[in-house]
Amino acid sequence: MKKIYLFLLLCLLNVIVSHAAVVDTLQIPSLAMNKTYKAAVVLPNVYAKSKTNFPVLYLLHGAYGHFSDWLSKTPNKSLIQNLSDQYNIIIVMPEGETFSFYLDSPVNKGSQFETYITQEVIQKIDASYRTIKDKKGRVITGLSMGGHGALSLATKHPDLFCAAGSMSGVADMSTMLNREPKDGILKLIEPVFGINPSPDLFSSNAVLGMVDKMKNNQLPLILDCGVDDFLIETNRELHRRLVYQKVPHDYTERPGAHTWEYWENALPYHVLFFDKILRGNQQSIVK
Repeated sequence: MKKIYLFLLLCLLNVIVSHAAVVDTLQIPSLAMNKTYKAAVVLPNVYAKSKTNFPVLYLLHGAYGHFSDWLSKTPNKSLIQNLSDQYNIIIVMPEGETFSFYLDSPVNKGSQFETYITQEVIQKIDASYRTIKDKKGRVITGLSMGGHGALSLATKHPDLFCAAGSMSGVADMSTMLNREPKDGILKLIEPVFGINPSPDLFSSNAVLGMVDKMKNNQLPLILDCGVDDFLIETNRELHRRLVYQKVPHDYTERPGAHTWEYWENALPYHVLFFDKILRGNQQSIVK
């Protein structure tokens, strides 16, 4: 009886393992920065058994972070794999360095992350995996700095994405200067914005100033922020401007702060939102 129990347990474990998403770590070189960065790529379980091309979610990390954050810092360490399997979507988590804001720095040729994501990462992913190589099968979101990056990249490159999102996004980068200690923040953003950056440099790159472009692009947007988050007021201002300009978007405030517990709760709503759009594009995989 004990042997039968062990046999059944092993079979059950084998079934569980065989139905889990696969996590790859990919080296993605950048000609723009003359560097090579890593990206985490989660493939749904059905990928190996299928010859179909899959939609892709680009999921960006926040400030102080790196490409593996979404896999290692959520309370549920299986969150990304579970979402990949649930929605049959490839999830790509590229490197954005600690304070790049996913911009092409005007002062540092070694920090060109807008070019990196839009021209080098996407190209590498499409060449390495069976992806839908069209904006109709490509979406993007992120947390904090990554929220800024997702909205900024999608707004500047509407030919690459069919929808974008932001969780606790930095809608105005000058907000960071309100954090203590201010000198420490200035030192961190110096490689991107230079020494003593002017307010105009922040405002010209802030997503708060991109609402007109968002209106013209008409990309579906999903935004949320915790009511106890230090970025809540700038997110509310972005929401107000989108409403004033009659830009359709999904905006939610929930209990929570600038924490991984909050982002773990928020991400499934974003993936559900994207899945409806991808299905509308007839690009999502039928289960």
